[in-house]
Amino acid sequence: MRSKFTQPSTLIIAAAVVCFQHVTSGFTPPYQILKPSKSRTTSLWVGTVLPPPTKERKVRKEVEQLEDNYGDDISISDPPNLAVIKRMLPRKVFDVDTGTSLFYFGLDLIAVVSSLSFLNAVVTSSFYHSLPFWGQALTVAPLQMLAGFTMWCMWCIGHDAGHSTVSKTKWINRLVGEISHSAFCLTPFKPWQKSHRKHHMNHNHLTDDYSHQWFIREEKESLHPMIKVSQATRNFQLPILYFVYLFMGVPDGGHVFFYGRLWEGAKIKEKLNHYLSVAVSIATSGFLWQKMGFADFTVVCMVPWSIMGIWLFMVTYLQHHSDDGKLYTDDTFTFMRGAFQTVDRSYGKWIDRMSHHMMDGHVVHHLLFEKVPHYRLEEATKALVKGLEERGEMHLYKFIDTPDFYKEIIKQFDENWFFINEEQVVRK
Repeated sequence: MRSKFTQPSTLIIAAAVVCFQHVTSGFTPPYQILKPSKSRTTSLWVGTVLPPPTKERKVRKEVEQLEDNYGDDISISDPPNLAVIKRMLPRKVFDVDTGTSLFYFGLDLIAVVSSLSFLNAVVTSSFYHSLPFWGQALTVAPLQMLAGFTMWCMWCIGHDAGHSTVSKTKWINRLVGEISHSAFCLTPFKPWQKSHRKHHMNHNHLTDDYSHQWFIREEKESLHPMIKVSQATRNFQLPILYFVYLFMGVPDGGHVFFYGRLWEGAKIKEKLNHYLSVAVSIATSGFLWQKMGFADFTVVCMVPWSIMGIWLFMVTYLQHHSDDGKLYTDDTFTFMRGAFQTVDRSYGKWIDRMSHHMMDGHVVHHLLFEKVPHYRLEEATKALVKGLEERGEMHLYKFIDTPDFYKEIIKQFDENWFFINEEQVVRK
């Protein structure tokens, strides 16, 4: 096992891959549940609101109706429907090409294996062990950041598999998802796919959204004391938020142990199917831990994994938070309204490309999340912007250039956390 991680050519391979990408472009939950007077269920960890079960059938029906409705008779105050949006885009952006998808998957696979292999070679070298602790930390930190970023890029491929846009063949999506998410990114693929789809069906709903929670700023003083503690310690939580999301089930429900709102009504057959993904993640991490030892496993695998988690949280947070963003209630929410509250951001051309346009193509992705693969998002976004300009509706589209993204996430999370002003909630 160690010999595979200590090839001397891995640094050259890793550099080549990066350059090439530049060019090609029934358990009890571990938290208590309270029932405050406003009929929302509040977790005592990380200030998380657990809304009532999502109304997915209602929203799915709405999306289907939007796709079937080819008329232009829409309210001026509402975004155009999906049929209108789809007519703005060239047909080829809906082309899911298995070969192209697997090409990008292969690139990311090489990048992750190479970066982790070189990091392991350094950590197991006599030179590394001759250094003091602080010297070891300084030596591996850049390599851990590189490995964490390649894992984030791989995570984006698994994200496409979760939306069935790697291939039109179901088993290929499952295979790519299990390899990229369950194995390499230690993110059980099927449970994540389940919660992430609920996020897409309820984006920017005040209580039904998944992946992150919302609080009304004006209600801050009435929050539970533990939530206030969570808000006060927010700046220390960034490195562990993804771990808490997967294992602790905040705010959606557990992704390793199945409990919480995510699993309400789930049948045994579905849970068994999803536990296969959990088994892959546990087997992978257990095997590496046993082979490498706890210390090396932590330095080589878990620190980069935490960096990947920071990338994931940063992108998720910034794509759904803006100064003029709106939230909707049961009385005002529609799929299209929520989708157009999503924000496109650019982190820089090369980072956007290597991240498979997860950031600068997020609006189109939320509009057509099971239709447009990542390698079509750039073209689809340009067409969407052009179409909205022609209709005089560019006010609907949100774009924020964010080259200093690392500063922006620290600033926004510190100043706003998960708060939104009451005036930003559309109640009627």
